[in-house]
Amino acid sequence: MKKYCCLLLFVIQFTTNSTAQNSDSLWVRENYYKVEKMLPMRDGISLFTAFYIPKDTTVKHPILLNRTPYTCSPYGEDKFNPRIYESYWINYLREGYIIAIQDVRGKFMSEGEFVDVRPFNPNKKGKEIDEASDTYDAIEWMVNNLPANNKRVGCFGISYPGFYATMAALSGHPALKAVSPQAPVTDWFQGDDFHHNGVFMLMDAFGFYSGFGLPRPKPTKDWTPGFRIPSQDNYDFYLKTGALKNFSKIMGDSVAFWTDMMNHPDNDAWWQARNARNFVTNIKPAVLVVGGTFDAEDCFGAWNLYKAIEEKSKNTDNRLVMGPWFHGGWGGRSDGSYLGNVRFGKKTSEFYQRNIEFPFFNFYLKLRGTVHDIAEANVFFTGENEWRRFNEWPSKNIDYRHAFLLRDNMIGIMGDDKPIAEPIQLKVGHNDQVYSEYISDPAHPVPYTEDVGLGRTREYMSDDQRFASRRPDVLSFSTGILKEDLTLAGPLVADLMVSISTTDADFVVKLIDVFPDEFKYDEKEMGKGNGQAYPMGGYQMLVRGEIMRGRYRNSFEKPEAFTPGKITQVKYTLPDVAHTFKKGHKLMIQIQSSWFPLADRNPQKFVDIYKCDDSDFQKATIKIYHDAINASKIILPVLK
Repeated sequence: MKKYCCLLLFVIQFTTNSTAQNSDSLWVRENYYKVEKMLPMRDGISLFTAFYIPKDTTVKHPILLNRTPYTCSPYGEDKFNPRIYESYWINYLREGYIIAIQDVRGKFMSEGEFVDVRPFNPNKKGKEIDEASDTYDAIEWMVNNLPANNKRVGCFGISYPGFYATMAALSGHPALKAVSPQAPVTDWFQGDDFHHNGVFMLMDAFGFYSGFGLPRPKPTKDWTPGFRIPSQDNYDFYLKTGALKNFSKIMGDSVAFWTDMMNHPDNDAWWQARNARNFVTNIKPAVLVVGGTFDAEDCFGAWNLYKAIEEKSKNTDNRLVMGPWFHGGWGGRSDGSYLGNVRFGKKTSEFYQRNIEFPFFNFYLKLRGTVHDIAEANVFFTGENEWRRFNEWPSKNIDYRHAFLLRDNMIGIMGDDKPIAEPIQLKVGHNDQVYSEYISDPAHPVPYTEDVGLGRTREYMSDDQRFASRRPDVLSFSTGILKEDLTLAGPLVADLMVSISTTDADFVVKLIDVFPDEFKYDEKEMGKGNGQAYPMGGYQMLVRGEIMRGRYRNSFEKPEAFTPGKITQVKYTLPDVAHTFKKGHKLMIQIQSSWFPLADRNPQKFVDIYKCDDSDFQKATIKIYHDAINASKIILPVLK
């Protein structure tokens, strides 16, 4: 009987959802029509654009533009993109927006040559182009040719389209009133998709460019399939393939951007020209930067694009939204109430769509409503599972405290009037050198997840880290049980004193929330999550993790070898955190030197990693010091 009831409930729910979508689809077709046009650019190239236009011409309509390298299909004026009625985009259509989706230069049905993260040219002349000029020319055509438009344009996009939204903000077109770069590709060397602090993010880069990067001789409606991994165990495949040069052999010489990455291992002028943060000055339209605190791809981009605009374009109406989302989770791929095993108890995506994005565009494009309810920074804090509003980010109400990594795997947090955890030994050490050590073996790298699978998981960003804490090549340091809530709000800084037995090594620092042994979710309060009965007692939730290539410790432009055995500082910044460690929990720090196959393996030898041989990989003994003279610590942004 129970099974029958459950099945009936599923059928009712499925039928209800399907009926709603069918109703929306019917409404859209009754009230909208689709037009496909080739829009002329200043250099004679034309870009394919699909328009969804209201049939009602008695009022003027704003335009919302999405520029994408991922196709504006389905092609054909009788074929409507289901996204416009199956996602929250339906709200824009019911408000009478014109929706424009454009294949960017060189992709799918648009003409021209595609260039990855095409550099912005602030000094364009004549027929010179970049993505900003293509956006300008597209807007110019739209406001002059689309029927019944109100000459007010917005631009938004997630991930790579988020980069194009940033470029739109630099276009300078007077009709562009609002842009929303979401999970925007911003700096592919420093912290987005393909590099973190100079470390090559192997899985994402190889998986993506083996298909996306292949040349397109002529306009096409079809996707190019990528390399099919001959195994369901990605750890095994990437390990057996070996050094990066072996992946380059698989890739071949036709993927130009892969070749470029292999030839530019350091943060040289080539990369700096592709760093959007360098150009975000004098932005005229209002900006809404959106990202996820658990975004495995472009978490860095969202936090740091917002900060760059604040610094370089001080008169811009610039706002930030960060929710507990995976990559694009706020855009209709999830209700934002959980990620993996961790639950948040609120439909955060719906809250964002209804209370932030929609009012933002309505205000600037329709001159309707208000943005006074949208704070400068709107950030969801996990742990306490509440939205917080700030007048700036990071907040000025931050106390930076030093969390010292102590002997016996302890953490001592200094700078308090009173201890926040059960008493532990707070002495940092003696005059003698005190350290913890492990052996980093590239032949047996630390996995980024305990799961076996084909692709990179999005859930790893909040995964249980108990599998890692049980390895001998992972150091774990922990506070005692917290006596009160501890809220972190801002970037973490890892300040490690290390020595290695070789000439190079990577360092992974992970911030972890350790749940009480008796912890269980209250389903009435927190919902069912993913529906799986995972043992949450003692859960070691990854809150933030980041990797650093040791050779870049002093400069990302000029790498330096380590002197074997010499105590050396490795200091770097992790992406921002918005998390409350609840009373009764513990704060843990893990340190390791591989994160595989998420990140490429360091051969632990000062060689060109993109060109080195399998024979170059070697073991390294890593020491993390925590004595009075050489005190390793994590600098925590504690919200007062």
